[in-house]
Amino acid sequence: MNLTSLALLLVFQCLGEGAAQLLGLPVPGPVIGMLLLLLSFLLYPRLADFMEPTSWGILQHLSLLFVPAGVGVIAAGGQLKGDLGAIVVALVVSTVLAIAVGALVTQWAMKRLRPAADQDREQP
Repeated sequence: MNLTSLALLLVFQCLGEGAAQLLGLPVPGPVIGMLLLLLSFLLYPRLADFMEPTSWGILQHLSLLFVPAGVGVIAAGGQLKGDLGAIVVALVVSTVLAIAVGALVTQWAMKRLRPAADQDREQP
C-alpha cells in the first residue's frame, strides 16, 4: 500500500468533515469527502489509477473495519435492551429497502446499458 494514497484518502475525509461542519450540512463528512474524491477522479483519471492498488488493499481487509462497531454494540448492549424492538424493525425494513432499490437499479442499468444490437434482435 502506498502511504501517499492513504494520506490522500484522509485528506478527502477531512475536507468532507470540514465542509459538513462549515456549511451545516446534514450529510456525514466522509460521504462529502467521497463525493469530492469521485469528482477528483473524474477530473484527473490518473489520480484514480494511482490510488487503485491502495484501494484494493483496503477492500481486502474491509471486514476488520466492522470489529470496532461490533465491540461498540456489545459494550452498549445494556442500553439497547429497551429499544430492541425498534432496532429489529429498522434493520428488517432497511434491509428490504436496500435489496429492493438494488434490484431496481440493477434492472434499470441492465436495460439501459444493453448493447443496441441486443435490443434490435428482440424487436419483431
